[in-house]
Amino acid sequence: MKRQQLKVLSQRIENEPRRFIQVLYGPRQVGKTIMVQQLIESTKKASHYAVADAISMDQGTWIAQQWESARIKCQASDKKEVVLIIDEVQKIHNWSEQVKLQWDQDSANKLNVKVILLGSSRLLLQQGLTESLTGRFETMYIPHWSYAEMKALMGISLEQYIWFGGYPGAASLMEDEVRWKAYMQTSIIETSISRDILMLTRVDKPALIKRLFETGSSYSGQIVSLNKMLGQLHDAGNTTTLAHYLELLDQAGLLSGLQKYSPTVIRQRASSPKFQVHNTGLMSALVPEQFDEVMKSPNRWGRWVESAVGSHLINQCRVKNFQLHYWRHQNDEIDFVIQGNGKVIGLEVKSAASAETSGMDAFKKQFKPDKVLLIGKSGIGVEEFLGIDMGDLLI
Repeated sequence: MKRQQLKVLSQRIENEPRRFIQVLYGPRQVGKTIMVQQLIESTKKASHYAVADAISMDQGTWIAQQWESARIKCQASDKKEVVLIIDEVQKIHNWSEQVKLQWDQDSANKLNVKVILLGSSRLLLQQGLTESLTGRFETMYIPHWSYAEMKALMGISLEQYIWFGGYPGAASLMEDEVRWKAYMQTSIIETSISRDILMLTRVDKPALIKRLFETGSSYSGQIVSLNKMLGQLHDAGNTTTLAHYLELLDQAGLLSGLQKYSPTVIRQRASSPKFQVHNTGLMSALVPEQFDEVMKSPNRWGRWVESAVGSHLINQCRVKNFQLHYWRHQNDEIDFVIQGNGKVIGLEVKSAASAETSGMDAFKKQFKPDKVLLIGKSGIGVEEFLGIDMGDLLI
């Protein structure tokens, strides 16, 4: 199956002149490598693919070597053009300076080497891009798989998607949930934290960031003050440390702390975060109960439904470069607030048939948003909503 982002990437590589380095980033196990392999298979251009996964971080000449191989293929090709793809580029020390040097040399020599860089650490990629490659790149976020994509690829039901999430590689293990949870915990959660955060970023308390992820995932869909979290996490330090670690988890595509909506940015930053997993499979993998048990409890299942809507929103908003918040004032609350295209939309998720709308009414009165939508049995169906493109909502 070819994801939507592949069409955009193919258009830029096939039909546009060499203009910008294409930077693809996103969480692990979302198909970034498969996407560029599909591009290689479909293009008629010469290509050179290299992965830095097993390369020593201080291997200073590795990028130059790969680039030189691409240049040789470029000169040998009929079209004098080549696509150079470097996967896991953030693993190389000072990668951005090396890429800048090679890219500028090709520009000066008028060599048509089109470049695609892939990485799973958004934070390190952005640091390198802004430090050395200003004006030379454009980014493309590759999100977790949506319900529509998982249904088209594997035929899973809405309930299966809400529980197991959007991990195609793990979905084949759904029938054996004990095995599925073990795979999720070791191959996805542990690997993402250890390789995309701990190996690449200074973390003084590695055990704390793991506990923060586990605890925050259990609170997905809930607003929890960081001061309260301090009381639950041993050796937690202070709220500044927790906020920093939560940001690292967010950059790795694991767990976010949504801020309260306010026209004033200072108030947003001072608010308690609403924890939100990027993929409900992360949430399910860490609880002792299994799929059938949680589905029998309406209150528990409602938390998974809201988290599935939140996961869809957080991935869509990152692709579209929209902002996602929540809102609460005294007893009034609304689950999600989207900002984008100069518009504001409020979203309330209700899995029960009867829906209390006082929070929606209060939000409308205070902020006069462009839309306020109810998601659930009394409004837009969850299955229907998970198939909506956020860009269509903000037209």
